[in-house]
Amino acid sequence: MATWRRRGWRWGAATAVLVAASVLAPPAAHAASLSLEEAVRAAWASNPGLAAGAQQARSAREDAAAARDARLPTLSFSAKGLVTDEPLMAFGVKLDQQKITQADFAPPRLNAPDPVGGVGLGASVMQPIYMGGRLTAGRRAAEAQAEAEGHTQARRQDELALAVVEAYFGAQVAEQGLRFAEDTLQHAAETERFTQARNRQGLALDADVARATAFRAQAEAERATARQRVASARSALVLLAGDVASGAELTTPVERAQPAPADGAPPPGIERADLLAARLRATAAEEAGAAARGSLLPEVFAQAGVETLRSSLAQGATWFQLLLVARWQLSLGALDGTRAAEARAAAARSAAAWQERQARREVDEAHRAVETADVRVASAREAISASESARSLREARHRQGLLPLTDVLDAEAGLAGARALLLQSQLQARLARAQLQLALGQSIEGVKS
Repeated sequence: MATWRRRGWRWGAATAVLVAASVLAPPAAHAASLSLEEAVRAAWASNPGLAAGAQQARSAREDAAAARDARLPTLSFSAKGLVTDEPLMAFGVKLDQQKITQADFAPPRLNAPDPVGGVGLGASVMQPIYMGGRLTAGRRAAEAQAEAEGHTQARRQDELALAVVEAYFGAQVAEQGLRFAEDTLQHAAETERFTQARNRQGLALDADVARATAFRAQAEAERATARQRVASARSALVLLAGDVASGAELTTPVERAQPAPADGAPPPGIERADLLAARLRATAAEEAGAAARGSLLPEVFAQAGVETLRSSLAQGATWFQLLLVARWQLSLGALDGTRAAEARAAAARSAAAWQERQARREVDEAHRAVETADVRVASAREAISASESARSLREARHRQGLLPLTDVLDAEAGLAGARALLLQSQLQARLARAQLQLALGQSIEGVKS
């Protein structure tokens, strides 16, 4: 009785220790979760290529601001110091400095003056009045180009989101593929063990043992390949979304039903970012052609200035001038530049039209891809259901000695193929919908910037 009491005390003490440890021990660390939207936004925030595109768009906006300001007055400031004995300039410097005397008109001094010098300051303002339309056309061209860069950046965001969708669900599918590979290996190992046991009892051939061993070894190789796919897929996601995706649990399921975008080809005026950018670039090229033609026309501008030239702070003169200038500069180079600008405008229009045609085909192809992927998913689910049932039945009958081992191995191979088809089809179905959203100019997976 004492022995049982001592043992009871020991069991009670041990139980108390375990309970206390379970209460006091820190909770196990859980992997951080990462939804698809979080992965997309992380990529938008940290991708260097997207950041470079944002700077290009900013540069285009600054160019547009500079073109708008081209019609504003231009201020100029100057400072000079000079020394000369050239007769005309020497007389003019003295005149500007208010140092002319009667003796300066003597022919010997006019013909061979002593060196004179001074320091001068000046300021002027120039206001364009008429520039042949080149300033207005240049402003419109720069504004269209800046808007095009903004739409191009939006398209880059959408394309990056599509890449994240592919990497995100690719990693999910790879992880599910690893689980399927481990399940296949477990069944292969059990089949090998059962076959070896029957062989020792004289109920199975050595050839069956060899087949079971070969199938188990092949399953181990498939599991190793599946692990490599998981690592590669996860590294691709980390490359796009950053370290936040490393080891995170992916919570957005690949098989979640997504309503397909509206059927039918896009209308002629589809509001897709890259198409808008192409149209705006064509507009910018046409306005650049107008600016080039304006360079062949006269220009008119007004200028006002004030200058001073002094030999000392107390000695010198200050004067102003008002000018209204009309100027017409013609050259063969300007004419060639106009023709080149017109050719660029025609090329931009053709490129925009071609891109419109490509967009319609991309939408048609995306719709077909969605329909095909949905059929493949349904077929794969049916194949998995049938393959799992066939495997269970054949394993049971094989253990009863009613079916040969090859039937069991065939069932395992058929199930593995059906699972691979399902994973690939689910991934393609999700990607096809995302590609259709990209083709239609819609937000990828509903994630808006």
